[in-house]
Amino acid sequence: MENNKNDNIKKIAYAGLMAALCFVGYSVFPAISASGTKVHIGNAFVILGALLLGGLYGGLAGAIGLSLADILGGYAASAPRTFICKLVMGVIVGVIAHKLANISENHPKGYILKWSSIAAVGALAFNCVFEPALKYVWFTLLTPNAEKAESAIKALLAITTYATIINAVINSVIAIILYNALRPALNKADILPKVTFKSKANA
Repeated sequence: MENNKNDNIKKIAYAGLMAALCFVGYSVFPAISASGTKVHIGNAFVILGALLLGGLYGGLAGAIGLSLADILGGYAASAPRTFICKLVMGVIVGVIAHKLANISENHPKGYILKWSSIAAVGALAFNCVFEPALKYVWFTLLTPNAEKAESAIKALLAITTYATIINAVINSVIAIILYNALRPALNKADILPKVTFKSKANA
């Protein structure tokens, strides 16, 4: 029982750190491409958080950090969509990495690298489709705006644009490298939170 309590405290502390890193990662490259794609490395820390903490904690950390970044960066209207997208992205990482692959347990380095890569690439690939699709639904049904809905459809049809691919690749590589570098050190120091079966069910 005490171990579970300590793990929860660790997860909350790490989640706060991941939320801050997501915010900073967004601020490093605050550029907007011609297609409307936000070019930043905040998504890398959403993935990293979910790999370290599980889908729920990692997804919430990313959702909070990047929603705040939107609000403070002058894009408050997109913050609710950002919250949903990043939460879902974290959950996908949690399902793949922890529920399917169980990477919190002892495994060879190659196994961890493979499954953390699959989780990162899978979540970011899904996000490339889900984000513009959600935007289209948002501006078609919830807050109708024909111009923005049309823009979302163009983005959805152009998910292979240079900016989108580069953004996804950079974030994937950063998250995978950081996780596989940090995991052994955190394990050795016994400060890596365990993602238990119960946590995975909630991921």
